[in-house]
Amino acid sequence: MIDFDTLPSPEPSSLVGFSNNRLVRDAENRNEETIHEALDASNTRYFMFSRGQVLLKKTEVSEIRFEKDVVEKFTPQFEKAILLGNSDEEAWVAVPCKVDIETLKEPWTSYDLRSLLYSASVSEEEAGAIAQAGSMLYWHVTNRFCGKCGTPSESMIGGYRRDCPNCGHKIFPRTDPVVIMLPIQGERCVMGRSPHFPPGWFSTLAGFVEPGETIEDAMRRETFEESGVHVGRVKYHASQPWPFPHSLMIGLYGEVTSNEINMDESELEDCRWFTREEVKLMIREEHPDGFICPPNKAISSALIRYWAED
Repeated sequence: MIDFDTLPSPEPSSLVGFSNNRLVRDAENRNEETIHEALDASNTRYFMFSRGQVLLKKTEVSEIRFEKDVVEKFTPQFEKAILLGNSDEEAWVAVPCKVDIETLKEPWTSYDLRSLLYSASVSEEEAGAIAQAGSMLYWHVTNRFCGKCGTPSESMIGGYRRDCPNCGHKIFPRTDPVVIMLPIQGERCVMGRSPHFPPGWFSTLAGFVEPGETIEDAMRRETFEESGVHVGRVKYHASQPWPFPHSLMIGLYGEVTSNEINMDESELEDCRWFTREEVKLMIREEHPDGFICPPNKAISSALIRYWAED
């Protein structure tokens, strides 16, 4: 029996960054006219992108969705626009612009997506839509040619498919599944730190799911490859859209069945056991050795905090 009454509320996935995208995508009704209808509609609102960053207008109330007459001042490439979906009968569209973000003048500025995650300048719904847009725009840039015959491909159905005019091959946007996990054993957990982490920062382990692999087996494999510990039972916790460039982070807990850590030094510079009490100190930034955990909104933080406060 599946007891839905025991599921946590709110959903853990709704508490992480980029997760509150409430756009109606209406994918089954997309055709070659929908993007043109959106571009012609007076109530359509646009996100402007340049070099992987999104443009903002910083005033007393920051603006990130704009009317078409504002967008037209930034040399938009409407032929590359992507129809993200609809919010309250208002279409939201992402459009790349030929603008030098280094020369923007006040009140204009730009944010990369990682900075946007921790910014208070946009709503949770806007952040989710921008993550969607960032992943889609990157996918288009890296799939300009047919993978079968090499012919330049063409954007179709509002940006959600690319077709080859020569051989007819169709390609759809991809999402890469990534397991991100906290291996635990009783009152302690395993965390590691990569060389690029800020000083003292320890976090969860992570890795891509490989072809022909279940999520559970991917967690067991990646945990062993990075830390040398063995994992038995696996429990799902939450997921997070992660537009770097187009991943879905699948947050998991794993029951450790061994004790010895033998880390992969090519990926980690440190990996160790931490007790629950130590992790609580790290969350409060009170650990005597200066160790800290990732900030809120990242799913790694959600996994760590949920376990520590259990």
